[in-house]
Amino acid sequence: MPCGSDRLLQPRQAIKAWRILPWALGLIAAGSIAAGSATPAAESSGNSTASSTIQPSNNRQKGLAQHLKLKGAVVYGAWWCPHCNHQKELFGVEAIELLPYVECDKDDAGRQRCQDAQVRGYPTWELNGERRLGVLSLEELEIWSGYNTGSSSSR
Repeated sequence: MPCGSDRLLQPRQAIKAWRILPWALGLIAAGSIAAGSATPAAESSGNSTASSTIQPSNNRQKGLAQHLKLKGAVVYGAWWCPHCNHQKELFGVEAIELLPYVECDKDDAGRQRCQDAQVRGYPTWELNGERRLGVLSLEELEIWSGYNTGSSSSR
């Protein structure tokens, strides 16, 4: 399943990608060791993301997350999707837990829910029968959901 705007590789490109995989994994491991992270991101559970890289939420972020939940919005994502992680980072640590987030690739229940919703890419936002694919800025979500903060400044 595509993540954001990523495209599927052609067979010849896929072979080239597999050749660099060990090198890329080595870089990732080295970066984790250098950053002092002993826990791989894949081990984080639920809505949690590696909170050491995500800033605390401000009132705007928490208010928007609560508003989206009250409006019945849902965001579908996958733990391994960098676009989904970026979307969560826009909300900050506390607001992530308030988001109406469905994890599509951790367990059978989540996979089934995303399959039933016909999710085709991540992240996918759903609100009032309308669907939007990809990372949405706080401003885009405020406008789309009708949230009025009284301020247009971010973090």
